[in-house]
Amino acid sequence: MSLSVHIEKKLGSFRLSVDLEHPGGITGLLGASGCGKSMTLKAIAGIEKPDRGRIVLDDRVLFDSEKKINLKPQERRVGYLFQNYALFPNMTVEKNILCGLSREKDKGLRRKKMEEMLEKMDLTAQRKLYPGQLSGGQQQRTALARILVSEPEVLLLDEPFSALDSYLRELLQIQVKDILAGYGKDVLLVSHSRDEIYYLCGRTAVMENGKILKTDDTKKLFADPGSWAGAELTGCKNIAEARKTGEYEVEVPDWGIRLRTGKPVKDHVCAVGLRAHYFNPKARENIFPVSYASEKEEPFEMRILFRYAGQKEGTPDLWWRLPKDRNPRTMPEKLGIAPQNVLLLYPEPQEDDI
Repeated sequence: MSLSVHIEKKLGSFRLSVDLEHPGGITGLLGASGCGKSMTLKAIAGIEKPDRGRIVLDDRVLFDSEKKINLKPQERRVGYLFQNYALFPNMTVEKNILCGLSREKDKGLRRKKMEEMLEKMDLTAQRKLYPGQLSGGQQQRTALARILVSEPEVLLLDEPFSALDSYLRELLQIQVKDILAGYGKDVLLVSHSRDEIYYLCGRTAVMENGKILKTDDTKKLFADPGSWAGAELTGCKNIAEARKTGEYEVEVPDWGIRLRTGKPVKDHVCAVGLRAHYFNPKARENIFPVSYASEKEEPFEMRILFRYAGQKEGTPDLWWRLPKDRNPRTMPEKLGIAPQNVLLLYPEPQEDDI
Protein backbone atom coordinates (compact mmCIF):
# COMPACT_ATOMS: atom_id res chain seq x y z
CA MET A 1 0.00 0.00 0.00
CA SER A 2 1.26 3.49 -0.83
CA LEU A 3 0.02 7.06 -0.75
CA SER A 4 1.15 9.77 -3.17
CA VAL A 5 0.20 13.40 -2.52
CA HIS A 6 1.17 16.22 -4.89
CA ILE A 7 -1.16 19.16 -4.35
CA GLU A 8 -1.38 22.94 -4.19
CA LYS A 9 -3.96 25.13 -2.49
CA LYS A 10 -4.02 28.84 -1.76
CA LEU A 11 -5.93 30.37 1.14
CA GLY A 12 -5.42 34.13 1.29
CA SER A 13 -1.70 34.73 1.62
CA PHE A 14 -1.03 31.11 2.66
CA ARG A 15 0.04 28.64 0.01
CA LEU A 16 0.05 24.89 0.53
CA SER A 17 2.42 23.10 -1.84
CA VAL A 18 2.88 19.49 -0.75
CA ASP A 19 4.91 16.74 -2.39
CA LEU A 20 4.72 13.62 -0.26
CA GLU A 21 5.41 9.98 -1.04
CA HIS A 22 4.34 7.54 1.66
CA PRO A 23 5.49 3.98 0.87
CA GLY A 24 3.58 2.39 3.74
CA GLY A 25 3.69 1.93 7.49
CA ILE A 26 3.39 5.00 9.70
CA THR A 27 4.59 8.38 8.43
CA GLY A 28 4.59 11.46 10.63
CA LEU A 29 4.04 15.05 9.54
CA LEU A 30 6.04 17.18 11.97
CA GLY A 31 5.51 20.92 11.98
CA ALA A 32 4.46 23.94 14.00
CA SER A 33 0.84 25.08 14.25
CA GLY A 34 -0.39 26.74 11.06
CA CYS A 35 2.16 25.13 8.73
CA GLY A 36 -0.48 23.21 6.74
CA LYS A 37 -0.37 19.76 8.36
CA SER A 38 -4.09 19.47 9.07
CA MET A 39 -5.01 20.99 5.72
CA THR A 40 -2.96 18.27 4.03
CA LEU A 41 -4.89 15.56 5.88
CA LYS A 42 -8.23 17.19 5.02
CA ALA A 43 -7.25 17.29 1.34
CA ILE A 44 -6.44 13.56 1.42
CA ALA A 45 -9.73 12.84 3.19
CA GLY A 46 -11.73 14.93 0.68
CA ILE A 47 -12.80 17.55 3.22
CA GLU A 48 -10.72 20.24 1.48
CA LYS A 49 -10.39 20.45 -2.30
CA PRO A 50 -6.92 21.39 -3.61
CA ASP A 51 -6.65 23.96 -6.37
CA ARG A 52 -4.55 21.58 -8.42
CA GLY A 53 -2.62 18.36 -8.16
CA ARG A 54 -3.12 14.64 -7.68
CA ILE A 55 -3.71 12.24 -4.76
CA VAL A 56 -3.34 8.50 -5.31
CA LEU A 57 -3.95 5.80 -2.68
CA ASP A 58 -2.34 2.54 -3.79
CA ASP A 59 -3.44 2.53 -7.47
CA ARG A 60 -6.71 4.37 -6.85
CA VAL A 61 -6.93 8.05 -7.84
CA LEU A 62 -8.70 10.07 -5.15
CA PHE A 63 -8.10 13.46 -6.72
CA ASP A 64 -6.78 14.66 -10.07
CA SER A 65 -7.39 18.28 -11.05
CA GLU A 66 -6.49 17.73 -14.71
CA LYS A 67 -8.79 14.72 -15.12
CA LYS A 68 -11.55 16.31 -13.01
CA ILE A 69 -11.48 13.46 -10.49
CA ASN A 70 -12.54 14.32 -6.94
CA LEU A 71 -13.98 11.38 -5.01
CA LYS A 72 -16.39 12.17 -2.19
CA PRO A 73 -15.07 11.58 1.35
CA GLN A 74 -17.24 8.49 1.80
CA GLU A 75 -15.87 7.01 -1.44
CA ARG A 76 -12.20 7.38 -0.51
CA ARG A 77 -12.02 4.67 2.17
CA VAL A 78 -10.03 7.03 4.34
CA GLY A 79 -10.36 7.11 8.14
CA TYR A 80 -9.89 10.55 9.70
CA LEU A 81 -9.42 11.00 13.46
CA PHE A 82 -10.07 14.65 14.36
CA GLN A 83 -8.28 16.43 17.18
CA ASN A 84 -11.49 16.56 19.25
CA TYR A 85 -12.48 12.99 18.18
CA ALA A 86 -15.89 14.23 16.82
CA LEU A 87 -17.96 11.61 18.67
CA PHE A 88 -21.74 11.93 18.55
CA PRO A 89 -22.60 13.19 22.07
CA ASN A 90 -26.14 11.77 22.06
CA MET A 91 -24.99 8.24 21.16
CA THR A 92 -23.51 5.56 23.39
CA VAL A 93 -20.11 4.03 22.73
CA GLU A 94 -21.58 1.06 20.87
CA LYS A 95 -23.84 3.26 18.74
CA ASN A 96 -20.91 5.50 17.84
CA ILE A 97 -19.00 2.42 16.70
CA LEU A 98 -22.01 1.14 14.74
CA CYS A 99 -21.92 4.41 12.77
CA GLY A 100 -18.67 3.18 11.28
CA LEU A 101 -20.53 0.13 9.94
CA SER A 102 -23.20 2.02 8.01
CA ARG A 103 -22.18 0.28 4.76
CA GLU A 104 -22.65 -3.18 6.25
CA LYS A 105 -26.25 -4.25 5.55
CA ASP A 106 -26.11 -7.57 7.40
CA LYS A 107 -27.31 -6.73 10.93
CA GLY A 108 -25.79 -9.87 12.40
CA LEU A 109 -22.40 -9.11 10.90
CA ARG A 110 -22.62 -5.49 12.05
CA ARG A 111 -23.25 -6.63 15.61
CA LYS A 112 -20.41 -9.17 15.44
CA LYS A 113 -17.88 -6.60 14.18
CA MET A 114 -19.00 -4.08 16.78
CA GLU A 115 -18.57 -6.63 19.60
CA GLU A 116 -15.11 -7.55 18.33
CA MET A 117 -14.06 -3.91 18.21
CA LEU A 118 -15.38 -3.23 21.73
CA GLU A 119 -13.25 -6.07 23.03
CA LYS A 120 -10.20 -5.11 20.98
CA MET A 121 -10.33 -1.52 22.25
CA ASP A 122 -11.10 -2.56 25.84
CA LEU A 123 -14.41 -0.69 25.79
CA THR A 124 -16.86 -3.47 26.67
CA ALA A 125 -17.53 -2.05 30.14
CA GLN A 126 -18.21 1.41 28.67
CA ARG A 127 -20.47 0.28 25.83
CA LYS A 128 -23.62 1.95 27.22
CA LEU A 129 -21.91 5.18 28.26
CA TYR A 130 -22.10 8.47 26.38
CA PRO A 131 -19.00 10.45 25.30
CA GLY A 132 -19.45 12.94 28.12
CA GLN A 133 -19.17 10.10 30.63
CA LEU A 134 -15.84 8.84 29.23
CA SER A 135 -12.28 9.73 30.10
CA GLY A 136 -10.08 11.33 27.45
CA GLY A 137 -8.44 7.99 26.71
CA GLN A 138 -11.75 6.18 26.40
CA GLN A 139 -13.04 8.87 24.03
CA GLN A 140 -9.95 8.45 21.88
CA ARG A 141 -10.29 4.66 21.76
CA THR A 142 -13.99 4.99 20.88
CA ALA A 143 -13.18 7.36 18.02
CA LEU A 144 -10.46 4.99 16.76
CA ALA A 145 -12.85 2.04 17.05
CA ARG A 146 -15.48 3.84 14.97
CA ILE A 147 -12.89 4.50 12.26
CA LEU A 148 -11.12 1.14 12.24
CA VAL A 149 -14.33 -0.92 12.23
CA SER A 150 -15.06 0.51 8.76
CA GLU A 151 -11.75 -0.98 7.53
CA PRO A 152 -10.35 2.14 5.81
CA GLU A 153 -7.39 1.80 3.47
CA VAL A 154 -5.50 4.63 5.16
CA LEU A 155 -5.81 6.15 8.62
CA LEU A 156 -5.22 9.87 9.18
CA LEU A 157 -4.50 10.97 12.75
CA ASP A 158 -4.67 14.72 13.39
CA GLU A 159 -2.85 15.63 16.65
CA PRO A 160 -4.39 12.56 18.35
CA PHE A 161 -2.91 13.30 21.80
CA SER A 162 -3.18 17.09 21.96
CA ALA A 163 -6.26 17.10 24.21
CA LEU A 164 -4.72 14.83 26.87
CA ASP A 165 -2.59 15.56 29.93
CA SER A 166 1.06 14.48 29.84
CA TYR A 167 0.64 11.26 31.88
CA LEU A 168 -2.36 10.03 29.87
CA ARG A 169 -0.69 11.12 26.63
CA GLU A 170 2.34 8.90 27.23
CA LEU A 171 0.18 5.97 28.35
CA LEU A 172 -2.04 6.19 25.28
CA GLN A 173 0.91 6.50 22.92
CA ILE A 174 1.91 3.00 23.98
CA GLN A 175 -1.65 1.70 23.48
CA VAL A 176 -2.07 3.41 20.11
CA LYS A 177 1.28 2.08 18.89
CA ASP A 178 0.11 -1.46 19.67
CA ILE A 179 -3.22 -0.81 17.93
CA LEU A 180 -1.54 0.59 14.82
CA ALA A 181 0.94 -2.31 14.75
CA GLY A 182 -2.01 -4.68 14.43
CA TYR A 183 -3.81 -2.42 11.94
CA GLY A 184 -1.49 -3.36 9.08
CA LYS A 185 -2.36 -0.48 6.74
CA ASP A 186 -1.14 3.02 5.94
CA VAL A 187 -1.12 5.64 8.69
CA LEU A 188 -0.36 9.34 8.36
CA LEU A 189 0.03 11.06 11.74
CA VAL A 190 0.17 14.84 12.20
CA SER A 191 1.82 16.31 15.28
CA HIS A 192 3.84 19.27 16.51
CA SER A 193 5.42 16.99 19.14
CA ARG A 194 8.78 15.55 18.14
CA ASP A 195 8.49 12.95 20.94
CA GLU A 196 5.21 11.58 19.53
CA ILE A 197 6.61 11.46 16.02
CA TYR A 198 9.86 9.80 17.10
CA TYR A 199 8.07 7.13 19.12
CA LEU A 200 5.25 6.28 16.71
CA CYS A 201 6.50 6.90 13.16
CA GLY A 202 8.93 4.94 11.02
CA ARG A 203 9.22 7.83 8.58
CA THR A 204 8.90 11.56 9.13
CA ALA A 205 8.25 14.55 6.89
CA VAL A 206 9.22 17.97 8.25
CA MET A 207 6.76 20.67 7.24
CA GLU A 208 7.17 24.46 7.32
CA ASN A 209 5.08 27.24 5.74
CA GLY A 210 3.00 24.87 3.63
CA LYS A 211 5.96 22.89 2.23
CA ILE A 212 7.58 19.56 2.95
CA LEU A 213 11.23 20.37 3.67
CA LYS A 214 12.55 16.84 4.02
CA THR A 215 11.28 13.26 4.34
CA ASP A 216 13.35 10.38 5.65
CA ASP A 217 13.42 7.49 8.10
CA THR A 218 12.62 9.09 11.44
CA LYS A 219 15.93 8.32 13.16
CA LYS A 220 17.91 9.46 10.13
CA LEU A 221 15.94 12.70 9.91
CA PHE A 222 16.52 13.51 13.58
CA ALA A 223 20.22 12.77 13.12
CA ASP A 224 20.40 15.03 10.05
CA PRO A 225 17.36 17.39 9.78
CA GLY A 226 18.99 19.36 6.96
CA SER A 227 17.46 22.82 7.55
CA TRP A 228 17.16 25.42 10.31
CA ALA A 229 13.42 24.74 10.66
CA GLY A 230 14.04 20.99 10.68
CA ALA A 231 16.65 21.33 13.43
CA GLU A 232 14.31 23.45 15.57
CA LEU A 233 11.35 21.09 15.07
CA THR A 234 13.45 18.09 16.07
CA GLY A 235 14.52 19.81 19.28
CA CYS A 236 17.91 21.40 18.58
CA LYS A 237 18.44 24.36 20.95
CA ASN A 238 21.75 25.72 19.67
CA ILE A 239 21.61 27.02 16.09
CA ALA A 240 23.68 29.79 14.49
CA GLU A 241 24.64 31.01 11.05
CA ALA A 242 27.80 29.46 9.60
CA ARG A 243 29.94 29.46 6.48
CA LYS A 244 32.21 26.91 4.88
CA THR A 245 35.93 27.26 5.59
CA GLY A 246 37.10 23.80 4.58
CA GLU A 247 35.93 20.45 3.28
CA TYR A 248 35.21 19.38 6.87
CA GLU A 249 35.15 22.76 8.62
CA VAL A 250 32.74 25.64 9.21
CA GLU A 251 33.11 29.01 10.88
CA VAL A 252 30.38 30.23 13.25
CA PRO A 253 30.84 34.02 13.58
CA ASP A 254 28.29 34.53 16.37
CA TRP A 255 30.08 31.97 18.56
CA GLY A 256 33.59 33.01 17.53
CA ILE A 257 34.64 29.41 16.74
CA ARG A 258 35.43 27.05 13.89
CA LEU A 259 34.02 23.53 14.03
CA ARG A 260 35.26 20.30 12.51
CA THR A 261 32.42 18.33 10.94
CA GLY A 262 31.77 14.63 10.44
CA LYS A 263 30.33 15.14 6.96
CA PRO A 264 31.69 17.08 3.99
CA VAL A 265 30.48 20.68 3.98
CA LYS A 266 28.57 21.83 0.91
CA ASP A 267 29.24 25.32 -0.43
CA HIS A 268 25.74 26.60 0.35
CA VAL A 269 25.77 25.69 4.08
CA CYS A 270 24.03 28.47 6.00
CA ALA A 271 23.98 27.34 9.64
CA VAL A 272 24.97 24.68 12.15
CA GLY A 273 23.11 23.05 15.01
CA LEU A 274 24.55 21.56 18.21
CA ARG A 275 22.20 19.43 20.27
CA ALA A 276 22.27 20.24 23.97
CA HIS A 277 22.91 16.66 25.10
CA TYR A 278 26.09 16.19 23.07
CA PHE A 279 28.52 18.56 24.81
CA ASN A 280 31.31 16.88 26.73
CA PRO A 281 34.19 18.38 28.77
CA LYS A 282 36.26 15.29 27.86
CA ALA A 283 35.71 15.56 24.10
CA ARG A 284 38.79 15.32 21.91
CA GLU A 285 37.71 17.75 19.17
CA ASN A 286 35.87 21.04 18.85
CA ILE A 287 36.98 22.00 22.38
CA PHE A 288 36.68 25.70 23.27
CA PRO A 289 36.80 27.84 26.42
CA VAL A 290 33.36 28.52 27.90
CA SER A 291 31.87 30.56 30.73
CA TYR A 292 28.86 29.83 32.93
CA ALA A 293 25.73 31.93 32.34
CA SER A 294 22.89 30.34 34.34
CA GLU A 295 21.14 27.04 34.99
CA LYS A 296 17.73 25.52 35.51
CA GLU A 297 17.00 22.38 37.48
CA GLU A 298 14.46 20.07 35.85
CA PRO A 299 12.95 16.91 37.40
CA PHE A 300 15.63 14.59 36.00
CA GLU A 301 18.08 16.83 34.15
CA MET A 302 20.04 20.02 34.49
CA ARG A 303 19.98 22.72 31.84
CA ILE A 304 23.17 24.74 32.01
CA LEU A 305 23.48 27.85 29.87
CA PHE A 306 26.94 28.93 28.79
CA ARG A 307 28.80 31.18 26.38
CA TYR A 308 31.90 30.66 24.28
CA ALA A 309 34.88 32.88 25.16
CA GLY A 310 34.78 34.66 21.81
CA GLN A 311 31.00 34.79 21.47
CA LYS A 312 29.41 38.01 20.21
CA GLU A 313 27.52 40.15 22.71
CA GLY A 314 23.75 40.03 22.37
CA THR A 315 23.68 36.49 20.95
CA PRO A 316 21.73 33.78 22.85
CA ASP A 317 23.41 31.60 25.45
CA LEU A 318 23.97 27.97 24.47
CA TRP A 319 22.22 25.05 26.16
CA TRP A 320 23.99 22.08 27.73
CA ARG A 321 21.67 19.37 29.08
CA LEU A 322 22.85 16.48 31.22
CA PRO A 323 21.48 14.05 33.83
CA LYS A 324 21.39 15.45 37.34
CA ASP A 325 23.81 12.80 38.60
CA ARG A 326 26.39 14.12 36.11
CA ASN A 327 25.95 17.76 37.06
CA PRO A 328 29.45 19.22 37.62
CA ARG A 329 29.99 21.14 40.83
CA THR A 330 31.77 23.83 38.89
CA MET A 331 31.54 24.81 35.24
CA PRO A 332 34.27 23.15 33.13
CA GLU A 333 36.78 25.56 31.63
CA LYS A 334 36.17 24.00 28.19
CA LEU A 335 33.43 22.06 26.42
CA GLY A 336 33.73 20.05 23.22
CA ILE A 337 31.48 18.26 20.80
CA ALA A 338 32.27 15.41 18.41
CA PRO A 339 32.41 16.36 14.71
CA GLN A 340 29.70 13.81 13.84
CA ASN A 341 27.33 15.70 16.17
CA VAL A 342 27.66 18.99 14.28
CA LEU A 343 24.45 19.39 12.25
CA LEU A 344 25.02 21.03 8.86
CA LEU A 345 22.01 23.11 7.86
CA TYR A 346 21.14 24.38 4.40
CA PRO A 347 18.65 26.91 2.99
CA GLU A 348 15.05 25.79 2.76
CA PRO A 349 13.60 25.30 -0.73
CA GLN A 350 12.13 28.43 -2.28
CA GLU A 351 8.88 28.64 -4.24
CA ASP A 352 10.72 28.34 -7.56
CA ASP A 353 12.43 25.14 -6.38
CA ILE A 354 9.21 23.26 -5.70
